[in-house]
Amino acid sequence: MLDHGTLFPTETGTMQGSPLSPLLANVALHGLETAITHAFPYRGRQHGPPPKVVVYADDLVILHQDHAVIDRCHHLVSEWLRPLGLTLKPSKTRITHTLVTNDGQPGFDFLGFHIRHYPVGHTTSGKASQGRLLGFKTLITPSRAAMTRQRTKLHHLITRAKQATQQTLIGALSPRIRGWSHDDSRVVSAKVLRTLDHTLSAQLRSWAMSRHPKKSKHWIMGKYWRVDEGKGWRFQPPREGRALTLHSHTPIHRHVKVQTTRSPYEGDWGYWSTRLGRHPTISPRVARHLRKQQGRCGACGLYFTEQDTLEVDHILPKAQGGKETDDNLQLLHRHCHTRKTAQDRRGQGTFDTRHGAEEPDDAKASRPVLNPSRGGDTPA
Repeated sequence: MLDHGTLFPTETGTMQGSPLSPLLANVALHGLETAITHAFPYRGRQHGPPPKVVVYADDLVILHQDHAVIDRCHHLVSEWLRPLGLTLKPSKTRITHTLVTNDGQPGFDFLGFHIRHYPVGHTTSGKASQGRLLGFKTLITPSRAAMTRQRTKLHHLITRAKQATQQTLIGALSPRIRGWSHDDSRVVSAKVLRTLDHTLSAQLRSWAMSRHPKKSKHWIMGKYWRVDEGKGWRFQPPREGRALTLHSHTPIHRHVKVQTTRSPYEGDWGYWSTRLGRHPTISPRVARHLRKQQGRCGACGLYFTEQDTLEVDHILPKAQGGKETDDNLQLLHRHCHTRKTAQDRRGQGTFDTRHGAEEPDDAKASRPVLNPSRGGDTPA
């Protein structure tokens, strides 16, 4: 530990994998990004942009188009770490190009992802801030090492469950598959997820055949797999039971960067509920619908603001058989809800904004309203 320039050696540390390890790494390396930024101040467009620094725990990436700048940053980081008693590990330190092949393959791995530029034509090329075509496209995919670790982990889980029931095996595999797929659902990973599913299917077939070495493949498939309409064969028990979750079942959603000045503690329930689907100051149901509707009103399509009063509306009214389910609920502005209620009472029908169709509707007896100050649904 370094305190006011004095180094105090520690005899014990945190255990491997402890959640405290990345926090301590961030504390120890605090100021490194600032030191690099101050060493390369912005001097105008003609001199080029300063290097970009990304720090996560004890992992560091510095990005710049000039090789000389990268070499200078390498030296600066080494000098900055020396007073702390730290050095860059040569086997994990690499200077590479993300587009041109110099020493080895272009691109680099960072936190389980592979970042690389691919040359493309003008129709799919990325663009600079001024609209100039770059001639390449940036793709972030799961790294080969991360895929290998996932295959190995699934293999170990299946091997240890040779004598377990099928439902027990599914209970062990599904959380691992969902967690890994969710982490990679923000990058270009659809092909990778299908590849992992293919490998997993082969591992499960080997598991099933080892349990019944004298049975035919047709008999084994009939015992452990079921045909699900629209989804093909599913690894599922013969009677009622949950099917195995596959990697490719996780939808791909592009990551949207958090706005610069935003913080979960600022009290903007509208923004964070739309982004995360939850917020401590409003009910879970309203937060889910804010995220589902991407922060827009179901009637007028405008974004909700902090000053708006939101109301939960039944698309198909209860009087017409509508149920209290998420697919029959939507969030509306109070004035949009009032106008819709007036139309209902005049017998003009209810406009379903999800499908663009009108359905008959009667007057509603009660309507829940979001009161942000009270943090939940209150009767209108």
